[in-house]
Amino acid sequence: MIDQDIVDAFNNKLAANVNDIKRMSPAQLDRVKQLGSQAENLLKNREFVLFVRQFQLETMDMMTDIRTHTEQDNYTRIALANQLSGIDNFIAVLKRARQLKDRVVIEQTRQQESIQPDA
Repeated sequence: MIDQDIVDAFNNKLAANVNDIKRMSPAQLDRVKQLGSQAENLLKNREFVLFVRQFQLETMDMMTDIRTHTEQDNYTRIALANQLSGIDNFIAVLKRARQLKDRVVIEQTRQQESIQPDA
């Protein structure tokens, strides 16, 4: 059975890119900044980074422990490579969220500066 939290997360996912920033509502921009801040906090969390790196190193160790080239060993290599690719893609998602937040902040700062008269 699919958990309701997963359904809610899927239904409320934010599909945004740099080109959408100018067309977003203030609530959407706030959500982008919130998600970007959360992603940034994960990327800066030392324990999180250590666990990710430990996972990557253990997966690479498992790959190097495979010495033969049987069909099963090749399938195992592919599965381990997919795991490494998955964690790299997860980190890329976090980095994109942070970059989008930074872009929103820059754009909002630029708008504020253009509204305020020169002192």
